[in-house]
Amino acid sequence: MRYLVRARVKPGREAALLQAIDSEILGRGSVAEGEYLRNMQDARVQADETARWVEVCYCPTPLQEERPYWEQYFELTRVQDAHDRRNCRDENGTEPWACGDCDCTARLEEKLKARGTPFLESLRDQLVKLPAEKSDTSESHSS
Repeated sequence: MRYLVRARVKPGREAALLQAIDSEILGRGSVAEGEYLRNMQDARVQADETARWVEVCYCPTPLQEERPYWEQYFELTRVQDAHDRRNCRDENGTEPWACGDCDCTARLEEKLKARGTPFLESLRDQLVKLPAEKSDTSESHSS
């Protein structure tokens, strides 16, 4: 099944998340290991400041395997079916493991690409601004 994931980076976890992505260790040890990096590459930040991406998951409970990996860095604010379960060939049993090569969410993924900003770009920009904001705050306290 494919899910539309909405999440916010936990405060103070931005640098650790970017390091895990850049060093390609995000999701290491999970059966879905490479999927995490692809998700971050495809994620978009929306006007409500949530990152959104479409994720493939074969677990009986949405993101059962992935949740502990994501929750190291993110507050998952919403996880919902990305399309009608009745039409999912893996879910309805017509083609096991179909989600890997399925294009059932192509329209949704194109719609996401057209909105917001790329998550990784936004995360990098946010980290560049953090030290400046901290020094601004410390300077105002020292006066």
